[in-house]
Order: sequence, then structure tokens, then C-alpha cells
Amino acid sequence: MECLKTDVLVVGGGTGGTAAAIQAARRGVNVILVSEFSWLGGMLSAAGVSAPDGNELLAFQTGLWGAFLQELQRRQVGGLDHAWVSFFTYEPAIAAAIFADWVRSLPKLHWIAGQTPQEVLRQGDRVMGVRFESCLVKAKVTLDGTELGDLLALGEVPYRWGWEWRAEFGEPSAPEHPNQLTDCYPVQTPTWVVVMQDNGAANQAAKIPAPDGVSFCDFEPVFEQYEPLDFMNYGRLPGNRFMINWPNHGNDYGRDLNRLIQSAEQRLAFFQEAMRYSQAFAHFIQQHLGDRYGLANDTFPTGASPLGGGAFALHPYFRESRRLVGLSTVHEQDILPQQGGCVAPLPVNDEGIVEAIAFGNYANDHHYPNMTLPLRSKSIRWGGRWTGTPFALPYRCLVPSTVTGLLVCEKNISVSHIANGATRLQPVVLGIGQAAGMAAALCVEAGCDPAALPVQRLQDALLTDPVAPAALVPCWNLPPQHPEWLHWQRYYLRHPEAYPQHGNAAIARPCSTQISAPPAWEFQGTFRYRGVQDYALEVTHPQELRGKTLQLVTLDAAVNEVMQSLPNDIPLKLEGRFNPAGNWLKVDNISSLPRSS
Repeated sequence: MECLKTDVLVVGGGTGGTAAAIQAARRGVNVILVSEFSWLGGMLSAAGVSAPDGNELLAFQTGLWGAFLQELQRRQVGGLDHAWVSFFTYEPAIAAAIFADWVRSLPKLHWIAGQTPQEVLRQGDRVMGVRFESCLVKAKVTLDGTELGDLLALGEVPYRWGWEWRAEFGEPSAPEHPNQLTDCYPVQTPTWVVVMQDNGAANQAAKIPAPDGVSFCDFEPVFEQYEPLDFMNYGRLPGNRFMINWPNHGNDYGRDLNRLIQSAEQRLAFFQEAMRYSQAFAHFIQQHLGDRYGLANDTFPTGASPLGGGAFALHPYFRESRRLVGLSTVHEQDILPQQGGCVAPLPVNDEGIVEAIAFGNYANDHHYPNMTLPLRSKSIRWGGRWTGTPFALPYRCLVPSTVTGLLVCEKNISVSHIANGATRLQPVVLGIGQAAGMAAALCVEAGCDPAALPVQRLQDALLTDPVAPAALVPCWNLPPQHPEWLHWQRYYLRHPEAYPQHGNAAIARPCSTQISAPPAWEFQGTFRYRGVQDYALEVTHPQELRGKTLQLVTLDAAVNEVMQSLPNDIPLKLEGRFNPAGNWLKVDNISSLPRSS
């Protein structure tokens, strides 16, 4: 068996692992990335969830997440605004190509595909490396980027799986004791994504076989709740394709979830069932909507996965993993807004040091088929639409409490089951991976263990990275191109008491800066104020939309500020992009206002 040595070993080519490997190699240390599949990017590519959630505002498009969006805009024909579940939908293959190109451009990064971890090498409390099917890799720092936290189990690193009761962390949404929901679903349910396509009214797709052993009555309520076109537009992709990743009476699959961590055979059995369930849902959709809708069989590479390929993702979309027992654990209270505020408190340790190394803003979103969990709301209206309260994650949630030489960089961070509903999203995990990769590289440079790395050094490296500088403190009105961006990021890290509860940095003036995108259209009409953060335009131009009333939304703080100040019933001229799926107009610029008399 070949034995390799490196500075940093990243196990798992998912969203976090890929980001970690890229960031560590860009920092200049030697990295080996070992992935199970030939596609890198996990949730964003191989798992088929090409409709990312969260961190959508311009001020939150930083680091590798912002760079990824810019590259998607450059490569995706027709842009990214197609669905109503996300502002960014794209072909999964484009995401895989972006990550592969970034990895291959780095001479210090060696990528090995088609391997899974078999054994974690330990010397006392220190992780020394990992054995795979055909090679053994020894490293100064090892990162667990697997989809289900497999290194934690293999290396006997303490982890959590399942629920915590309210008495443990005092979380307001945690159940007080076991109940039917917690017994049925120990973790959030995965989904095996399938991609369908509309071949047009005059064309007939191949029949989708109905798999045995699936009750189609599970799916019946779908079209009781949504019109067929609204349902399909949820995950509309370019080229009349549709990501089928539907939570309510859809293809989330949660039968006997403990099989995922019991044995390889049990995990495979779960995978087979989950994939059949998605095939059954696709069959159900075709039966109800007609034969023009079929499988998009050229979406994923065939032969690259034991089960997936063609129209089916290479592996399931996992919403929850084994979760590290770390030096710090993220609880629900850490992601909820401060009393009377619009942001969560910054993570401050006992020494008064802000430990923020990544952030997110999505709602606390949990998936349990046909069951609901009452959750404390962290949603907020901003930019004419619903978004989520921003929160920051501490460095110590990446660091094991009892083991050295190891970091985590996926959904396997030290987080409660409840808070995992907000930390598991794609942009957050990209940020986690970037932070973990940078931390690993800094540990190699300093010759120290991750637990001994000063967080301020990590923060400064992330903020000043020459390729993809990452914001660490979420500020609604502070896009990365703002001339005061670095100043306020550093200021709030050093002075957490000054971080305002409303989440707006004390900048001199707003700065409107768009990521590169297709040219915006010009729209004219009458502005309608319908309530707090609820705006519309009765369109008079362009002609093809004349008479329509479109919801106005924005991702730009400068535009949001203007819309908040507009009086009702005034003529308005603006630039933006129309999304038919969501019936909204995403406003990039309000170019003219009526003169006051």
C-alpha cells in the first residue's frame, strides 16, 4: 500500500472539504484531498442541490461563497435567477467544473478521487492520518469533510447523533423529553435529488418506471397544496429542468435513519430505498403532469457512483451528520436574534474575545416528513422579502475537545441538533470549510495544534486573503467592495460591545455594488407600498409585462434603504431582473425618482 505524507489531509470532497483544501493550498501548504466521487462540491454539485439557501444578500456574498457565485454568473448561460426557492439556480455540472478547475490550478493540492476512509491513525490523543482502500496518508493536520462525520466514528472522536433535550442546553425549541417525532426521526431526513426536464408540449418523455414497495398515496397532498407549475418552479434550473428536492409529501426519506451510522451494509440499504423513493416521486409527477416531463438523464455522470448518475444525484443530500463534541458547542440561543434586534450576538469566549470565523443567515429549517417541529422564529423581513437573522460561528466549534491534530469542516461541527437546522446550509458550510482550511494551514506554519491557534490570527488571515477575503461579522449594509469593509470587520471583532443590534455598520454612506451578472432590464411603473418591507410595481414598461403587479425585492442594502423611504403611488423607473417563477422583480438600481414639486 502506498504511503503518502503531507501537511494537511482533507477527507471528503463535499462542500466544506473542497473549500478547506482550496483555502489551505492557496495559503501555501501541501494538501492532499481525498474524495469518494469524481465530482467535488457535495451539496452544491454531486448531491444535486443546485439551489443554495442563505447568505444571498450582497453584503453576505464574501469569501469562497462570493467567488463561487461570481464564477457561476460567468459560466451559467441565462444567469441564475430561475426558481422561487433560491436566487441562484444552475446546472450541477457547472458547479463541479468550477471546483475541479480551482483544485487543479493549485500545484500544492493533490486530489485523489474514488477513495473512502477505512481507518484513522492515532498516536495517543493525536490523529496522525488516515488509511484508505489503496493508500495511507499521514498529515500534520487532518480535516474531516465527510458527509456523515465518518472520521469521528473511525477515530473514536466523541460526537453527538440525535436530539438533545431542553434541560441539556436550555434551547427554547428543544423537546423536553422523547416523543413520536424524535423516536421516528433521530436526525433530519436526507433527500436523493432527481432532476427532471420539460420536453415541451409536443414531445413525449420516456416513461419513468414505478419502483416496487412505495406507496404513492404518500405524495397525493402535493398537488392539493400547489398548482403544478408553481410546484415545478420551486427548483427550476436553466434549460427547462427542475431540481426535485421537495420536503412536504415529497422525496425526503427518513425510514430508520440510524442505519446511516450502523454499518456499510445498512447504509447502502438506506441509500437504495431513498433513491427508489425519489424515482417513485418522479413517476408520480409524470403521471400527474403528463409525459412531457421526464428524467434529465444527462445531468450527472454515469458510472461515477454505485447508485446515482444520469438524472439522479451521485449521493443523497444529507441535512445532518454526526456532530463533533468540540471545545465550544453552538446552541439555538446563538443563532436567534438578540432581544429587540435583527442579528444574533457575536460569539464571545470567557476571555472576552470574539471567535467568529464564518456566518450564515438562513432560517432554522428542519425536515421531518409529514411532521412539524415548532421552532423559535429567526426570520426577518428585509429587502422586500423574508430572510433570516444573521449569526456567526466560533472557531472552537471546529476543534475537538479531547483529540489533537484534527479539525472538522462540514455539517459535523460542534452544534446542537436544533441549531444544525441553520448551520447546515451550503454557503455556511463553504465558510466553515474555508475557515478550517485556513486554520489548518496556519497551524502548519506555526507548528501548533488547532486548539492552540490564536483565533485573531485566523480572523486576520481570512479577512485579508488575497483571493477570496471572507467577512466574519455579518452587517446588512457592508458589502465586501465597500471602502470601509475591512475597517468595520476588524472593529467589531475587537469591540463586540459596539456591534449594533440592528446589524448595520456605522458606515459613512452606503455603497451599491453588484456581482457580475447579465445586463439588467429597465422597468417603469407605479410604486405600491403594501406594508413594512412589502413593495410592488404596477408595470407600464416593458410592454410584455404591462399591467402586471410584481413584487419588488433586492439583495442590495443601498436599494433597500431607498425603497424604505419611497412614498406610495409614485411613478418609478428602475433596473433589475424579472423572475417569472417567483413573480418578483429583483431590483439592482433605482435609477430615477420623480422630482418634488
